[in-house]
Amino acid sequence: MSGKLVISIDGMGGDEGPSVVIPGLEAAHLRHPEARFLVFGDEAKLRAALDASPRLRDAVEIRHTADAVAMDDKPSQALRRGRQTSMWLAIDAVRQGLAQAVVSAGNTGALMAMAKFQLRTIAGVERPAIAAIWPTTRSESIVLDVGANTEATDKQLVDFAIMGAEFARAVLNLSRPTVGLLNIGAEELKGNEHVKAAAQALREAHGLSLDFRGFVEGNDIGRGTVDVVVTDGFTGNIALKTAEGTARQIGGYLREAFQRSLMARIGYVFAKGALDMFRAKVDPRRSNGGVFLGLNGLVVKSHGGTDALGFASAVDLAVDMAEGQIVSRIARDVQRLTFGDVEVPAGGREGTA
Repeated sequence: MSGKLVISIDGMGGDEGPSVVIPGLEAAHLRHPEARFLVFGDEAKLRAALDASPRLRDAVEIRHTADAVAMDDKPSQALRRGRQTSMWLAIDAVRQGLAQAVVSAGNTGALMAMAKFQLRTIAGVERPAIAAIWPTTRSESIVLDVGANTEATDKQLVDFAIMGAEFARAVLNLSRPTVGLLNIGAEELKGNEHVKAAAQALREAHGLSLDFRGFVEGNDIGRGTVDVVVTDGFTGNIALKTAEGTARQIGGYLREAFQRSLMARIGYVFAKGALDMFRAKVDPRRSNGGVFLGLNGLVVKSHGGTDALGFASAVDLAVDMAEGQIVSRIARDVQRLTFGDVEVPAGGREGTA
């Protein structure tokens, strides 16, 4: 696979393992015929699934491993005992330069722990963040952090802004993404000290290819007011789960409404085209994939319960990021970040870190 675009795959991750991973790779391969896949896992199970996807055979290389990280394993246990698991070896392929990105639908905590241990953070970045693509009324936005860090200092929020902007540039094809800090109001006096200090730092920053728009509120996420929404992982994860739950709730209301009477069922026939468009817009499978940004390697986390379409979306994301060389771009922007003429140390500015 030398010289090719190679994506490393944890073939045993997720609720269904190879029965979802292999069909997902087949769907992704149709969209990215140039990509090759290095798949780690139980060879017998992977071969059996691959037999049903003959068009994929020439694009896949299987590396056998008998062990896998369980969905309920604690991160510390997985880190100590998981050196021969499909997840560990899939990440190690990126560390060794055998692949440009890794995709796993496995245990999120274990994946983050293993990725941080093997790949390390980019110089100048204190902590990685999980970024997600968020459907909006305008198009799509990037939201981060959505679960890696329950708290974030001003320095870390600035790092997230840089990483999110590069992610938007690579995946959404934006030359100068707009960035906003999630806050409880748009006024400058609102928010905690870290959020206010991060806003001041981004206003004063030089040399960054992003357009900082100040504070945004929760209702601005769905509107697509900015291309990149920056927050800590505690707030971001709650916002993400709330949005997913609301989408399911609205879908349930619509199903109930169209089943109440004969006239409602007839109305559904006429409205089916519009409803299909709505369903596709809010389908979480089409934006599946959380990206671990800030590491010396590309890591994409697929939802563990997704189907083949959702896993293919996560692979699509990995391909887009690999082609966009996002790791080197983040490293460049972090290193050249200055406030005025004074470089900011990794710990943040005195009194605000």
